[in-house]
Amino acid sequence: MRILISNGRLLDPVNKLDGKQDLFIADGKIVGVKKGPDGFESDIQLDAKDKIVMPGLVDLCARLREPGYAHKATFASECHAANSSGITSICCPPDTKPVVDTTAVVELIHHRTQKTNRTNVYPLAALTLGLQGEQLAEMDTLKRAGCIGVSNALAPIENTEVLRRAFEYAHSCNLTVFFFAEDNSLKNNGVAHEGHVSTRLGLPAIPETAETVALSRALLLVEQTKVKAHFCRLSSARGVSLIKAAQEQGLPVTADVAICNLHLTDMDVADYNSDCHLLPPLRSERDRQGLIEGIKNGIITAVCSDHQPHDADAKAAPFSLTEPGASTIEHLLPLMLHLVNRNELKLEQAISALTSFPAKILGINKGTLITGNDADICIVDPDASNIIEKRKLLSAGKNTPFKGWELPGQVTHTIYNGEIVFKQE
Repeated sequence: MRILISNGRLLDPVNKLDGKQDLFIADGKIVGVKKGPDGFESDIQLDAKDKIVMPGLVDLCARLREPGYAHKATFASECHAANSSGITSICCPPDTKPVVDTTAVVELIHHRTQKTNRTNVYPLAALTLGLQGEQLAEMDTLKRAGCIGVSNALAPIENTEVLRRAFEYAHSCNLTVFFFAEDNSLKNNGVAHEGHVSTRLGLPAIPETAETVALSRALLLVEQTKVKAHFCRLSSARGVSLIKAAQEQGLPVTADVAICNLHLTDMDVADYNSDCHLLPPLRSERDRQGLIEGIKNGIITAVCSDHQPHDADAKAAPFSLTEPGASTIEHLLPLMLHLVNRNELKLEQAISALTSFPAKILGINKGTLITGNDADICIVDPDASNIIEKRKLLSAGKNTPFKGWELPGQVTHTIYNGEIVFKQE
């Protein structure tokens, strides 16, 4: 299929592309920018006047709930929801059921991906068998099966010797470790940020040091082992400072933040809103501002949805007994554009954090509009707006903390491998 996208504002910050130009697609590839190949005749022409044409978004963390949790969501439902936000590549943590610690599970994920045929899905392999934090997984075998990194997801590795050996093994396999920094003892079954809100509500608290102590330990091991490490979903300003110091020291570390932590704070938990029960928790306004500054200063280079769709029962109990996580994959791009409209981020920073930078972290050739690349494209109308309503969500999970928000930007088309997989009616 040949597609011509005309009259749009092509925006690809990493290649310094920003201007009104045409984009030519054929056989699943970008075959021309501004000028098409000789004799090009389109089967489909999309008029992108007054719209932004950008690379398909790369989401560094989204749970598609399969295998093992199909009662919460499926590949089909969540990939469709992802397409509605212009997402064409998704990285999945290994905490499925069964855990991604065997080649059979990797093959199952690849099979589901091909069957759905809506997004690129990149699984992370388990760092330890069963995510138990005791015995190392067969990282080299899992890499050859198609995993692009290793992680222990949200499960702690409390034995520092095991963590060191895991880092050494990952380094020997040339695999990036995706590390969620949380000290399980300091977390101590907490559910909200330690501060005046958790005290007033009587909620078990998670101190900032649950993140910073775990970060400090991991960074010292990164220094020792030289492993490439990506720190997932920072939540504190102090955590950003630790990553900055490590980067200035020359350590091979990167970091991301979840979209909720850029918009919400612990004040949003004040009425026991279980949709704001997240992990890491929503912290103070000072922390939110610190995370924004981290993006502006290039310390945090990626923003992810941290999409976790839940069934209704998972969020229906008292706050402390509900399951953490929010359904956010459909809001990722609009929420970033909201930060741009509020002058908290520049448009180029926002787009880079959703495209080329996360692709670089994953080591994949995505997130750009270079001729010859796969035609994964997002077309968005920046002047349109949407009010978030739970009943209209495409995700099977309706657990969004952004109900009733009016957000800028409406994705009109998403193209994956040269095929239109989403079109706004």
